[in-house]
Amino acid sequence: MNEPSEAHRRDRGAADVDLLRVFCGPDGGGGNPLAVVLDGAALPGRADRAALAAELGYSETVFLDPAPDGDDPAAGAVDIHTPSVRLPFAGHPLVGLAWLLRSAGRPVRSLRPPAGEVAVRHEGDLTWVRARAEWVTARRTERHGSAAEVDALPAPPPGDGWLYAWAWQDEAAGTVRARGFPRRGDNVVEDEATGAAALLLTHQLGRPLDIRQGTGSQLFTRPRPDGTIEIGGRVRAGVPQAP
Repeated sequence: MNEPSEAHRRDRGAADVDLLRVFCGPDGGGGNPLAVVLDGAALPGRADRAALAAELGYSETVFLDPAPDGDDPAAGAVDIHTPSVRLPFAGHPLVGLAWLLRSAGRPVRSLRPPAGEVAVRHEGDLTWVRARAEWVTARRTERHGSAAEVDALPAPPPGDGWLYAWAWQDEAAGTVRARGFPRRGDNVVEDEATGAAALLLTHQLGRPLDIRQGTGSQLFTRPRPDGTIEIGGRVRAGVPQAP
């Protein structure tokens, strides 16, 4: 397990921030940057959290609030922010948070974002979370004829609203090429890897998927008999450095 080190943490005033990449490719590359504040009590105000998320500029910044009646981190609420909005559910922050807690010796079986309880498990180098498609709001999927068509899209494509553009890379194998465009007016022009949109696409197609998104990310999904969908991937400490 690639555990976080002090080099992958940043001090933002009262809050320590862990920096991760979630849904990395097989070679450890790619992955969507994520900021995690494990001690949510250090930055309790919603306005302060929104300001930190905007300052960092990652697709999401996640805060783990203290448990109300004990030390079990699974009992604490999870608060997810983009640079411009607060989310009830998002896949890559929950996968990253679950991985980080396990790396820190605080493994959990579930997490509690506003949308509902999310089951957690680990399988080899993959961290999995289980969620429901109805928790994914205001996102649209759009099928293209080939992976090359997806690759050729401008960033972002014309139009409004969250767009998940995809095409079969190998339909028989369940391999998908995808790109995600939030189109909400903040600094995130293209989302490198998007768990919520992957969950929605899996619900629509009704089958397990191996999704290759962004410049080098990989997401795995599995529909479950109870109607939930699992989203899994690799996590690494640190985020790509700006050139």
